[in-house]
Amino acid sequence: MSELNRLLIANRGEIAVRIIRAAKMMEMDTIAVYSEQDKHSMHSRLADDAKSLGYGTSKDTYLNIDKLIKLAEDCRADAIHPGYGFLSERADFAQRVVDAGFSWVGPPVDAIKKLGGKLESRKIAAEAGIPVTPGTDNPVLPDQDAVQLAKEIGFPIMVKAAYGGGGLGMQVVRDEDELISAIKRTSKQAESAFGRSEIFLERFVEKTRHIEFQFMADSRGNVVHLGERECSIQRRHQKLIEEAPSPAINEEERERVGSLVKKLAKNVGYVNAGTAEFLYKDGEFFFNEVNARLQVEHPVTEMVTGKDLVVEQLRIASGKRLSWRQKDIQIKGHAIEMRINAEDPLNNFNPCPGRVSNSVLPVGFGVRFDTHIYNNYEVPYEYDSLLGKLIVHGENRLQAIYRAYYALSELAITGFPTNAAFHRVVLANKNFHKGNTSTSFIEENNVIPYIKEAFNRRVAAAFLTGIRSSKMILPNRSQNSNWKDLGRRESSGRGLS
Repeated sequence: MSELNRLLIANRGEIAVRIIRAAKMMEMDTIAVYSEQDKHSMHSRLADDAKSLGYGTSKDTYLNIDKLIKLAEDCRADAIHPGYGFLSERADFAQRVVDAGFSWVGPPVDAIKKLGGKLESRKIAAEAGIPVTPGTDNPVLPDQDAVQLAKEIGFPIMVKAAYGGGGLGMQVVRDEDELISAIKRTSKQAESAFGRSEIFLERFVEKTRHIEFQFMADSRGNVVHLGERECSIQRRHQKLIEEAPSPAINEEERERVGSLVKKLAKNVGYVNAGTAEFLYKDGEFFFNEVNARLQVEHPVTEMVTGKDLVVEQLRIASGKRLSWRQKDIQIKGHAIEMRINAEDPLNNFNPCPGRVSNSVLPVGFGVRFDTHIYNNYEVPYEYDSLLGKLIVHGENRLQAIYRAYYALSELAITGFPTNAAFHRVVLANKNFHKGNTSTSFIEENNVIPYIKEAFNRRVAAAFLTGIRSSKMILPNRSQNSNWKDLGRRESSGRGLS
């Protein structure tokens, strides 16, 4: 492989901006692609060149392989970075990229194929000595055989799509009477979202932590892991808060599981960035899946290791060796990432896109905000509701929590609801402070009822949109307001019991 000079980013939004900035560090020319709905997005402005994919759905634009390959050829690109989501884990896209003579900034096609299906990846994990959650080895149909298999595994059961991810194509079933209808429903969702309808069954581990290990590999067989992230704060199986390292994992567990992850990567000839995901409960790890791409939450790993993962992706794609050995990976301090979304927590986290009338983004020591928005930017309704990622770093977890809380107090994005208030409530929670987190955290700690209780609808709407206006007058203490008391409780970590 030779040096990469012109990089096409087959993605949009925040991750496209992140990749452009890394490419500039490598002195590479960048080519952005955009749908007409995204014409004024920051990524199309920052790139050296920007090409339209036309107007239409994602299928017509960011998922249109023929258009992307043609644009790459017309622009004389020599590499394509898929980012995350969209086509990032599509083996057919990776194959087309390679066949067209471009460098693919991602794992080999064969590795994507092996790890892209959850059933196959479970077998690969077991061969590497990694424990897997009890489940079926093959796809199941909505019949009595599936009911019998579920009984043998033990309820509650997770009905899961064999392909895809992002929290889609998953349903918990607690009773055999619900199983067949759940399989039919999930199969239909999987077919719609991923183009594959295969479904399998897996035991649902309740009140578990979501732990994942970041790893990087080069084409010469060198593999390192960069420690773990905890991503337990979720809604609808989709992550909202991530941190590194996990407050539940000790050094011995980190090295033991990290070594198994490296073995798995070597077994499939993995190259570039990847993440192995696990469920963790009572000291036991259970393999979930491998994400054969860069993750949304990669910045927390960058913050605690000091390693630029996207720059390293580009170096590896150009044929270079890994910049680091395992001994060079040192975890320093603690990092927390909060996904700031255009969504309303008080309305089942439903997306609420609109025009950014004003934005004030937090800065300061140990604070980072990765985004693609700016004042007057119109957030398209067609895509993910992610506005940006607020990432903080502290010398320890408690300092990171406080830094995150006060960074959130500086954040203001107006024009539509965001989930910023949700993050403040979680950060003020006693159990979060103690590291007592699980994928059921939101429900177990009554986070949403607490927000509803603490603020009336009118004040909540203003708070959720981050309005900071002299025209907005909050009740004072003489009017029996709990605002000042709430602020003191939140800032002292006593916001929730």
